[in-house]
Amino acid sequence: MEVKEITLEKQFIGKNHSPFIIAEMSGNHNQSLDRALEIVEEAAKAGVNALKIQTYKADTMTINTTKDDFKISDSGPWTNKSLYELYQEAYTPWDWHQPIFERCRELGIIGFSSPFDETAVDFLETLNVPCYKIASFECTDIPLIRKVAKTKKPMIISTGMCSASEIEETVQTARMEGCKDLILLKCTSTYPASPENTNILTIPHMKDLFQCQIGLSDHTMGNGVAVASVALGATIIEKHFTLSRADGGVDASFSLEPDEMEALVTETKRAWQSLGSVHYGATKAEKSSKKYRRSLYIMEDMKSGDVFTKQNLAVIRPGYGLAPKYYDILLGKKVKQDVKKGTAVSWDLI
Repeated sequence: MEVKEITLEKQFIGKNHSPFIIAEMSGNHNQSLDRALEIVEEAAKAGVNALKIQTYKADTMTINTTKDDFKISDSGPWTNKSLYELYQEAYTPWDWHQPIFERCRELGIIGFSSPFDETAVDFLETLNVPCYKIASFECTDIPLIRKVAKTKKPMIISTGMCSASEIEETVQTARMEGCKDLILLKCTSTYPASPENTNILTIPHMKDLFQCQIGLSDHTMGNGVAVASVALGATIIEKHFTLSRADGGVDASFSLEPDEMEALVTETKRAWQSLGSVHYGATKAEKSSKKYRRSLYIMEDMKSGDVFTKQNLAVIRPGYGLAPKYYDILLGKKVKQDVKKGTAVSWDLI
């Protein structure tokens, strides 16, 4: 069964189109609207298709407490922060959304967001966002899935940590509530993620299992994993983006800088272009090169009646003579006419 392509504001997502690249701003604006708008501009210059932000408030994500349950103990960029502190630092002020989306439209890229609760969805609907992204930690938030699906807009869902049955429940909920255009992203929810834990061989399996477009939400360093995912059928790539990792920020340590994002756009497109179809033999572009193959040539002047030997018959370039596979057959055979050195061997000489 062929998975249908998806259209987002005249941009296409599907196997017949180059990968759809999303730059994730997250909290890399460092609480500066000017920096946020500059991130939009640099993302557009890099050639991305879309820029994504996040819509929440710390008070709708968690509670303000330092109890152990609410502290981040994992190693990584957020160690020892409380959840509330992290979200307070990282959140994008809601009054920034409209100027960020307007700048996206001005620069010809799609601006949209990840809502983290129902109030965020209601707010984003007032801004008429074209689609929604569900973060991997919210993939199992069935009430949120229902709320977003009821907008009837395309949904992009990260699946980090989810079992196949959890993904199935989310997919079924989204479809039952009216979502017609669904994209799942293979995701490893560690920050940064290691290539060894990314398991992108899951991508074609997900496509077969859930019958929708599959992409990659990539938290690894560099672009190798993203490029490889395109060869496995990923049609959308999401990467965190910052102006400079040296400037710091909650997600800066595993975000791409502008030149790296530009390389991602270029290299994933090249990977997609290289897929082609199953093909053997010379392509149209290769046909002119066939003359540089090896073939059989006369290496010494020969008189009519002379016999082919290893001294006067050789396999060399170019490829205008008989194929090398006839070499052993011709040894010992006679030529029926005088032949000059450098003549391509043909059957009418024998």
